[in-house]
Amino acid sequence: MTYADTLIFNATIITLNAEQARAQSVALKDGKILAVGTDEALSAMRRASTTLIDAKGNTVLPGFSENHMHIFTGAAELDHLQLGGVHALEALSEAIRAYAAGRPNQPVVFAQGADYAILGPDESLDRHKLDAILKDQAILISAPDHHTSWANTKALEMGGILHGRELNVGNEIVMGEDGLATGVLLEMEAFGPVQTAGGFDRYRLGLSTGGEPEPFPDDATFKIDLDVMRIGLNYCAAHGITSVHNMDGNLYQLQLLEAIEKADGFLPCRVKIPFHYKKYMPLEALDKAVEMTARYNSDFISCGMVKVFYDGVLDSYTAVMIEPYANKLDTVGTGLFEPDEFEKVAIAADARGLQIAVHAIGDGAVRAVLDGYEAAQKTNGVRDSRHRIEHIEVIHPDDISRFKTLGVVASMQPPHPPGAMDFPLEPTISNIGAARWRYSYAWRTLKDAGAHIAFASDWPVSDISIIRGIQAAVTRKKWTETDPDQSFSLHETLEAYCVEGAYTEFQEHQKGQIKQGFVADIVILDGNIEATNPFQFHNLRIATTICGGRVTFSK
Repeated sequence: MTYADTLIFNATIITLNAEQARAQSVALKDGKILAVGTDEALSAMRRASTTLIDAKGNTVLPGFSENHMHIFTGAAELDHLQLGGVHALEALSEAIRAYAAGRPNQPVVFAQGADYAILGPDESLDRHKLDAILKDQAILISAPDHHTSWANTKALEMGGILHGRELNVGNEIVMGEDGLATGVLLEMEAFGPVQTAGGFDRYRLGLSTGGEPEPFPDDATFKIDLDVMRIGLNYCAAHGITSVHNMDGNLYQLQLLEAIEKADGFLPCRVKIPFHYKKYMPLEALDKAVEMTARYNSDFISCGMVKVFYDGVLDSYTAVMIEPYANKLDTVGTGLFEPDEFEKVAIAADARGLQIAVHAIGDGAVRAVLDGYEAAQKTNGVRDSRHRIEHIEVIHPDDISRFKTLGVVASMQPPHPPGAMDFPLEPTISNIGAARWRYSYAWRTLKDAGAHIAFASDWPVSDISIIRGIQAAVTRKKWTETDPDQSFSLHETLEAYCVEGAYTEFQEHQKGQIKQGFVADIVILDGNIEATNPFQFHNLRIATTICGGRVTFSK
């Protein structure tokens, strides 16, 4: 008889394994699932040293795969001023002044999660309004999507951008009639100088440049960054997350994870970190991704992927559309790449055997990325590449079937559709226009067309809570009765987080299901999700998270 290290019993187990959909008990041994079955059948695997976990009849699931997030940045931002739910100038002023009062020596007051309409539908933030709140201390406020920021004059001066600066296409320091920056900063190159001035640049390098901190941090600074990364890992574990697909990356983040694993003896989550390819890099820079992949290829730390941003976001008109924005007919957005430029990147990355994940929000960007993947297949030959497109907030109907045809994974986020969770309807739905609503955030449409759909939060853009994400997917409402229903069933949603997450990273043979021989990644809820009203899912909590057979979080 082989005995279990850990035995979870008295459980309502949703295995996501079609061959054994339900169970009461699961036995874990040496980081793997030893057996799945009834309490009676598995009781023989108990011995004196076996850790027993009584699930109390509650739901037990495979560990959640967070298939698109930014762990290092998100962890660092937990200490920033959080502006979600703050509206009107008076409330904004009170929040900033109260936060700044406790940090008089902080060079820049960083704030996150400000709605584009935080001052109301007819009034916008600029440096003058922020100067009136705080003049002598720099302020940088970011929108939830992290693609637009607003700075006061002090911050613009610190960043050396009050008088503007030449940037790459798709990035903009908005200038006023007085020849000075208005304080509105579009995309990473625009607000990056202020982040650097405030000492936040190391946490954003995986997004802003894809490069490494220079000079390499001294021991004290490296220790600070280790603690920040630990905070992120533990925050994930507390939300039932056992696998992370990070969507920004550099070698430094892999080095941090390696150091934590060595010092602590384990990691609370399995983390995939990509190489972030930027427009200004030569194609030979992709060799760094190959080197990162060769160096980091374990079950807990891996690379194997290239991340690219093709466009921006809908709210700032920087997402690339095929037809003009409904309420701004003079623009279709400006891509960070031209289609032919991206095609060369896709061919080069694919030829190196790397998986590619591209941020593409507008239908024009989605089409360009699909074209690039098709070109890679024609040039390099067809292989099981599982290239990804991230977000796909609007898609042209002609491109829907191409996901299945090309084997492209649709990586999408239940919290993102306006009105589904925390994001307001405006300005997004008006920017899109009613004619395109039926093809917006079209999870169901893509799934029915045969695409693999992997769900995620995009934390810190959205709340990290997978439970809230599940609720958003199951309860999603149509914007108008003539739109198709894009909601998922509970089981489909769980599969999108777990089974499809494993598929997306080529790990479906050992992850994403509670199945004998699979890795012992388990999450136990404090209630029965199937017996809970979907509109009340948010009241459920994570009771226990287990990764690799080790308890990484316990309520």
